[in-house]
Amino acid sequence: MYSGPVAAHAYYQLSLERAPEVVVILGPNHTGVGPSVSVYPGGSWRTPLGDTPVDEQVATAIVDNSHFAKLDTSAHEYEHSIEVQIPFLQYTIRRSFSIVPVVILNQVPKVAEDLAKSILKAAETLGKELLVVATTDLTHYEPHEVAYSKDKLVIDSILRLDPEAMFRTVLERDISMCGPGSTMALLYLARALGSKGARLLKYSTSGDVTGERDWVVGYASIQVLI
Repeated sequence: MYSGPVAAHAYYQLSLERAPEVVVILGPNHTGVGPSVSVYPGGSWRTPLGDTPVDEQVATAIVDNSHFAKLDTSAHEYEHSIEVQIPFLQYTIRRSFSIVPVVILNQVPKVAEDLAKSILKAAETLGKELLVVATTDLTHYEPHEVAYSKDKLVIDSILRLDPEAMFRTVLERDISMCGPGSTMALLYLARALGSKGARLLKYSTSGDVTGERDWVVGYASIQVLI
């Protein structure tokens, strides 16, 4: 009820574009279980909208080209950041598609850049058209005005496609963004692909839903242009 209306802006944009063959979903590891980067190895994920298969070829190729990623299910068992994106994808993409769920525990630039390179190499090697979705919340449990000012700093660095600046901002301003690693990986990938930039589709906080503005979480939808 909080993040969904914001995320919907990104999925509406996706509905206007060519449907991808494979969606790589990058999310933070909230549980501390598993390796630095956990790539779900195969099978399928089930939601009330049906089953979506995991692309084993892409998952294996990402791991084979990474120094940190491992095939792993343990990190995914109690992780919510990726599963909540899948119904949006199932509703939006009007063709068969597969997913590659990836959760990141060690959220530092070195790991994020390695993951970006491995995703790019996997796509090139297999000749598959990938969509990459990075999921994160922004500031957690601060007053709305504080969350807005902190989140604007993060969003500005994302719009500049500057993962290093984003990471410094998160550290120096003590911003409780839960997924800097997934966001940095997307930005490194965007730069490698010669991105034309990014645009903010929507920003909001939980206070816009509840009316309680003393204690909010921030959310944004951002489209990276290739």
